[in-house]
Amino acid sequence: MGLAATVAALALVLYRWRRSGFSGHEFVDSLRNVDWNWLALALVLILGTYIGRALRWEVMLRPLAKNVNFIRLLSATCIGFTAVVLFGRAGEPVRPYLISRNEGVSFSSQVAAWVVERILDILMILIIFGVALTQVSHSAIRYSPRVAVIFQAGGAAAGLTGAACLGLLIGLRQFRGEVQKRLLDALAFLPSHLHARIAAFLAAFAEGAQSTRSSSFTFLLVLYSFLEWLVIVACFYCVFRAFPATAQLGFPDVVIVLGFVSFGSVVQIPGVGGGMQIVTVLVLAEFYGIGLEAASGIALVLWVINFVIIVPVGLGLAFHEGIKWRSLKNIGSERTHDLPLLRP
Repeated sequence: MGLAATVAALALVLYRWRRSGFSGHEFVDSLRNVDWNWLALALVLILGTYIGRALRWEVMLRPLAKNVNFIRLLSATCIGFTAVVLFGRAGEPVRPYLISRNEGVSFSSQVAAWVVERILDILMILIIFGVALTQVSHSAIRYSPRVAVIFQAGGAAAGLTGAACLGLLIGLRQFRGEVQKRLLDALAFLPSHLHARIAAFLAAFAEGAQSTRSSSFTFLLVLYSFLEWLVIVACFYCVFRAFPATAQLGFPDVVIVLGFVSFGSVVQIPGVGGGMQIVTVLVLAEFYGIGLEAASGIALVLWVINFVIIVPVGLGLAFHEGIKWRSLKNIGSERTHDLPLLRP
């Protein structure tokens, strides 16, 4: 769905470019006239979100590992996001793999932690996006029948996705005992060695989801998620304030753009992003009447600050830890066997 929406958005952006033209001079001017103080503040805020993500993951590690090394956890977080920028969504397993190796827990348990993290992030996006949609009347969006249809579709998609996420979160709380047994019984037709491997994977996955079964841990996870996305909203606000074309936009506008951009960022082309930039240009141009040149400059800066800026940090940490990027292609073979204790 994300890919289809991104392709449709790309087609519309290309149509607009062909129809109205694109001035390289105006694009350069949009980048030249930015307020660097606001961009510097946005950079500090987005770097702080990686600390927040590491704190949230530490909560999910508490039932499995004692004396978690937060510095190593933060390092794995930075390296993991660097892998996503460089390799696209194929780099997602890098962070769970590094954390499982560093903390001596199973890879499957950290896959479960990754699933919980994604569910929480999507829920926060939907909550923020839903609140923003209720404030459209106070935003700077230019109304038209086409815009109304887009918001109706967005609201419906947000509602359905939110319901699915809540179902998954509740399911993870119950993912042990009878549920796990029934799933294994349904797979009893598989060869014994494969059935045993799946059973071990499910057992480790259930361990990784233990944090969702504790009310105090769940509260901390939700709190960290809310604070993290509040910081991301502040980061977007700072970027918008840095550009003259969006300096007048308020928080409702910022959250609306963030909601659409978050869904667009699902599509990640290795090294170049893709979905995020396209959706940013489309929303700013179609909803707010901002020129394609200025919208493209804002999209580029948002992509650099939210994604690319972590790459030099992640590469430096990977070099310091002696990680070879070529060796990460072996994650697939190691995670298949799901070694219970992966040591550095």
